[in-house]
Amino acid sequence: MMNTLPYQEVWAVDFEFRALTGERPEPICMVAREFQSGRTIRLWQPELLQLQQPPYPVDDRALFVAYHASAELGCHLALGWPMPNRVLDLCAEFKCLTAGLSVPCGRNLLGALTYHGLNGINADEKESMRDLAMRGGPWTEYERAALLDYCESDVDALVKLLPAMAGKLDLPRALLRGRYMAAVAKMEWTGVPIDLDFLKRLRAGWSSLKEKLIQRIDEGRGIYEGQGFRADRWAAWLIERNIPWPRLESGGLALDDDTFRDMAKMYPEVAPIRELRHALSQMRLEELAVGNDGRNRCMLSPFASKTGRNQPSNTRYIFGPAVWLRSLIRPEPGNAVAYVDYEQQEFGIAAALSGDKNMMAAYQTGDPYLAFAVQAGAAPSNATKKTHGEIRERFKTCALGVQYSMWEVSLAQRLNISRADARNLLRLHHQTYPTFWRWSDSAVDHAILTGKLHTAFGWTVHVCAGVNPRSLRNFPMQANGAEMLRLACCLVTERGYSVCAPVHDALLIEGPADQIETVVASVQQAMQEASELVLNGFPLRTEAKIVRCPDRYMDGRGEKMWSVVSELLAAAEQRAAWPAS
Repeated sequence: MMNTLPYQEVWAVDFEFRALTGERPEPICMVAREFQSGRTIRLWQPELLQLQQPPYPVDDRALFVAYHASAELGCHLALGWPMPNRVLDLCAEFKCLTAGLSVPCGRNLLGALTYHGLNGINADEKESMRDLAMRGGPWTEYERAALLDYCESDVDALVKLLPAMAGKLDLPRALLRGRYMAAVAKMEWTGVPIDLDFLKRLRAGWSSLKEKLIQRIDEGRGIYEGQGFRADRWAAWLIERNIPWPRLESGGLALDDDTFRDMAKMYPEVAPIRELRHALSQMRLEELAVGNDGRNRCMLSPFASKTGRNQPSNTRYIFGPAVWLRSLIRPEPGNAVAYVDYEQQEFGIAAALSGDKNMMAAYQTGDPYLAFAVQAGAAPSNATKKTHGEIRERFKTCALGVQYSMWEVSLAQRLNISRADARNLLRLHHQTYPTFWRWSDSAVDHAILTGKLHTAFGWTVHVCAGVNPRSLRNFPMQANGAEMLRLACCLVTERGYSVCAPVHDALLIEGPADQIETVVASVQQAMQEASELVLNGFPLRTEAKIVRCPDRYMDGRGEKMWSVVSELLAAAEQRAAWPAS
């Protein structure tokens, strides 16, 4: 099998390292083995620190094989070693091979071995060795030997796993996923700059702030009783304001955060309550992973979703909790950050992949939702967002909803219109974009008939019995969007720019304050290149929001909540300091 790989040398590599919350990895030991010759290298920390280069080749003639390679590549960064040119990550490939399928033992290394009928190290032993590494030194001679042996056991597992998976690998595309893991390592290494002083103040005062937050935000609404959200009062408040709220099959109100988020987009008066509920029930400030250097770092968990998107921890990642908390993001002195995101990415992807010329033309106007209204005859050709804002919002909700198979009942509820009006909106979409609908329907049919769907670069979801057709219809937009952002991350990091974080369809980047416009222009160019590569030459636009020190990042959806929290925190601190003065 190894002779079929077009490389002179194939190296299986594993590191053991210590990574405290929010901190960069500290390599402890490394084991590497060349597949064909069996040559094995075992190095302990002092030996690693003495090396200026890896003890294995990293040029085009060698293949670097790992499981969740961003960890090993993070150790390369910690040691000042260059990145391998060719990376094969068997974790990414196992996730690609099993996306959408039930995997009884999980998708970690032990799970992949079990899935392929191979034996691996005992899970309890693996956990104890991880605890030993995280404990930090000094280690006894016995402990050093145990850690090296444990590290080598993972290399043994790679040596067994690669032949078992080899026949299923799409090597050129697999290398693209491995290339992304190098970008992940760089992004995790960089991290997001956080206002550490404010975070410490917020953590210290959060418990006492909760009640005051409720009093401030719930004032005049009467939805809370103590710190408890009352569903009956919420229902009454919605009726007073004639806000149609989605319901469960049981007839009760849907009170999950996804529903609150969607409704807050349409009814701004819902947003403060959504932020309050999220802050009180889900936000754990102590879990936000921020290192001593004031950088938020956590595992980005690439390829964790069915669509291949990252799934970092919602409690550890700054972009996971409530949006107002993102105002903790603050560039360091002399620096600036920029949030660069694709404009109407899903609409553009749908237009390009379906080949619908009307849809592509709508995207190219710069406002595809208003263009849809014009194309459908619901707005004049000279309509603007200002003159026809309400119509635009209706057509926007329809355009986005159909990609999730939103039909007339849900659309009517979402827009607070009659089912007849919702049915007419959907009819206009079908009439305006018939090529898109033929393509979308055929994608669902193909998935059900063949049992799978794949992206431009080979990420595959497997279709099981009982799958929701809505998710299949939306897969091409979501999964190709993920491909696009991954490729953008590769291009931007490989060109030497600092990416602090990938965020769904955007990048948070960093650079010197006096050069940030130039950096942004280069990043936007790279993101356009990525869109053209995924969409057969069709470019997607990006927009950028620049924030220079000493300003902080602000998400408009959470700006009011941040202001309230800041005010209440300052007042509480002033009261606490008053007796001492």
